[in-house]
Amino acid sequence: MTEATADGGVPCMLLRGGTSKGAYFLAGDLPSDPAERDDLLLRVMGTPDPRQIDGLGGATSLTSKVAVVSRSTRPGADVDYLFLQVGVDEAVVSDRQNCGNLLAGVGQFAVERGLVPAGDPETVVRVRMVNSGSVARTRFPTPGGAVRYAGGTAIAGVPGTAAPVVLEFADTVGSATGRLLPTGSVRDVVDGIPVTCVDNGMPVVVAAAASFGLSGHESHDALAADRRLLERVDRLRIRAGALMGLGDVTSSSVPKTTLVAEPGDGGMLATRTFIPVNPHTAIGVLGAISAVTAVRLPGAVGHDLTASWPAGGTRVDVEHPTGHLVIEVDVDPAAEPPAVRRSGVVRTARKLFDGTAFPRG
Repeated sequence: MTEATADGGVPCMLLRGGTSKGAYFLAGDLPSDPAERDDLLLRVMGTPDPRQIDGLGGATSLTSKVAVVSRSTRPGADVDYLFLQVGVDEAVVSDRQNCGNLLAGVGQFAVERGLVPAGDPETVVRVRMVNSGSVARTRFPTPGGAVRYAGGTAIAGVPGTAAPVVLEFADTVGSATGRLLPTGSVRDVVDGIPVTCVDNGMPVVVAAAASFGLSGHESHDALAADRRLLERVDRLRIRAGALMGLGDVTSSSVPKTTLVAEPGDGGMLATRTFIPVNPHTAIGVLGAISAVTAVRLPGAVGHDLTASWPAGGTRVDVEHPTGHLVIEVDVDPAAEPPAVRRSGVVRTARKLFDGTAFPRG
């Protein structure tokens, strides 16, 4: 396939994956040179512009995302998935992180584009996440060999219901840093604040909400309006990023920062996440998996919050500003170093349109 149609358009599918929305492209429909590709994507998404009025972006980091998908040549994988975070008001395209939400739509996109055959009644697609090299399994209904987007599964932060997508992770440890505990310690003190730095699919700095004078139940708007808090979070993550071996993360989208507290809405763990500085309206899939992995480790920040959790259980109900996210994390804390056996989550995805995107000139 060519990278653009005769009239300058690019084949594109827009899907809502989990609590994010993104433009999905076949790798062969984009320029092979990364700089040319990124320039095209900035023009497709309407960046830089805080409204992204002249592109497909939705004026937030959660809706300015891109998935680039191709048939994989790696053993044990069916397709390759490169995630690109496109800036909103800054002309930046970053490949430094995975996105578990957009992952929820990769398998369906692969079936619709003919990269993998559909099963009946469901399809399992092994997805190599190019950003980290790890492989995830995505499972979704395809009765009669056709992708089903309608269904009865609801997830917090998304109105209505859609067909379930089961995401399973087995080798996401050290996705960006090479180690589950990038600093080599289960607990560090950064900028005077106790933290646990963890990487199980997403580099995350976990701190207690109380360390910032917060309850951990504040609304998204209240957090976003607290400029002093956001400055403290940014300073913490920059110093922690260097400690995690990520170098200067001043302009990077990782690490994320997650504040943890006692639950207040019937869940098991209250969270407030910053991506990387502005507060998240919910919590990312891989960010949640990393945060729960951290608090499961004895001695980690937030481990005291797990005292009432069922012994031997792997399912955790994570509270966030707009609802709940239920994930599974199976950790062996007695291993040296601590080992993650398995992680998983249920998401949904829905195709919004399939056609041609026209980048601005």
